[in-house]
Amino acid sequence: MNPLESQLEYVFGDTLPEPGAVHEVAPGIYWLRMGLPFALNHINLWLLRDEVRTDAGTQQGWTVVDCGIASDATRAAWETIFEKELQGLPILRVIATHCHPDHVGLADWLCTRWNAPLWMTTGDYGFARMMSAALPGVDGTAMLPHFQRHGLTDPAIEERLAERRSYYPTLVPAVPAAYRRMQDEQRFRIGKHDWRVITGFGHSPEHASLYCADLKLLISGDMVLPRISTNVSVFAVEPEANPVQQYLDSLEKYRDLPDDTLVLPSHGKPFRGLHTRITQLNDHHRERLAEVVEACATPQSAADIVPIMFRRALDAHQLTFAMGEALAHLHKLWFDGVLTRATGDDGIVRFKTA
Repeated sequence: MNPLESQLEYVFGDTLPEPGAVHEVAPGIYWLRMGLPFALNHINLWLLRDEVRTDAGTQQGWTVVDCGIASDATRAAWETIFEKELQGLPILRVIATHCHPDHVGLADWLCTRWNAPLWMTTGDYGFARMMSAALPGVDGTAMLPHFQRHGLTDPAIEERLAERRSYYPTLVPAVPAAYRRMQDEQRFRIGKHDWRVITGFGHSPEHASLYCADLKLLISGDMVLPRISTNVSVFAVEPEANPVQQYLDSLEKYRDLPDDTLVLPSHGKPFRGLHTRITQLNDHHRERLAEVVEACATPQSAADIVPIMFRRALDAHQLTFAMGEALAHLHKLWFDGVLTRATGDDGIVRFKTA
């Protein structure tokens, strides 16, 4: 365990639920863990006991928070959950914290299977629909010219990026045609408890975390993770974005929650020490920004910054996020007036200390 992790309290020790099994983390709140075919090899999903009012009366069942990617392995794990863990009750509602494939990939399958509504924020629902349909600007073909403009010119790398053109539609083959909107500070009831929506920005268009004051429990999605900092990237669809600033601003929205809140993250293990982790994440980005400023004593493209921020070999999947994140840190410093930006005769954008 690294020194930063040791500052957090991992409530369940080394407990990790197996695919197709659940682990109770609070009364009526169950932890599921599903595999991913990336370096980040898992996602945590949450199953909450619920009841809803219908024309026929109150119906008992479950709310699912996040879905996993569309894969045979994930479907098989869900089928085991349906058979062994639902206590004969239906899924009544599917909540997706945001639009990334590991969170919304099987939303359409789950909603169709159980005739259940999808709950999302408008920002992330819209993006999920656009990316699943591979619309121009958010499809894989937009990625290459965007990153070429920022210095990624190796032909071998171009071939690796070409492999990702069908990445999102493969993992999210469909998104429900209708949804129920969640928005910041909205309160609604799941089972016996009230929950509050906390929206966040920088990682996705309009990420939704869920906080229950009764249980002092936060389903943080990707906004607060215990071991890594969530990816904050500038992509082709919003080339002038400032996601690092958006993310740091969003972190402050969790400051008013109790420090002993039980945080249920999408990756890693549940923990306590929310305020400590917020401070660690702020420190992490300050250190990365300082590295970028130092490097930009001479003009640097985002591709030049990648090996400074990521000191390891990267596959095509990791490289796209590394490029986006390097550019995001350059953009924050540019927006802050610390760096200037210029496009060279070669068409590559470079940044230099002001």
